[in-house]
Amino acid sequence: MRCPFCHVDDKDRVIDSRPVEEGQAIRRRRVCENCSRRYTTYERIEETVKLQVIKKDGTRVPFDRSRILAGVQKACYKRPVSAESIVKIADAVEEEVSRSYQREVPSQMIGETVMKYLRRVDPIAYVRFASVYREFRDVRQLVDEAQDVIERAKEEDPSQQDLFP
Repeated sequence: MRCPFCHVDDKDRVIDSRPVEEGQAIRRRRVCENCSRRYTTYERIEETVKLQVIKKDGTRVPFDRSRILAGVQKACYKRPVSAESIVKIADAVEEEVSRSYQREVPSQMIGETVMKYLRRVDPIAYVRFASVYREFRDVRQLVDEAQDVIERAKEEDPSQQDLFP
């Protein structure tokens, strides 16, 4: 392992190791013996057959979990959503996609799955994500989506009163 700070090879020591992502990866805390700085590494099983995402224009790109994380983080910007919740959403989406598809997955399925989990966590972040993902063309589409969120919230909690009767 090469230290990311002083770039010395094989002068590190593992000080903590634990499973993460429901046992799908191992997190290791390391300390460099040369510069004494600490850093974290993750070990994941590399799939022999990479999942391909079929984009809207028909092109295919490798599945990239970090793109899901980035999209959810943008939607949750300045919202009371913990980093742990964001990682759990990405984990759930990745697990559902890999369970449902073997080699190729449409990008629409990934977006819909993200929205399904995001809706449960934060309705504002959900509407933000939906507005970008569904490419709203005007304010009416945004209002309609927000209205749908309000209606579903009422169905889940009938004791909730209308803010504007």
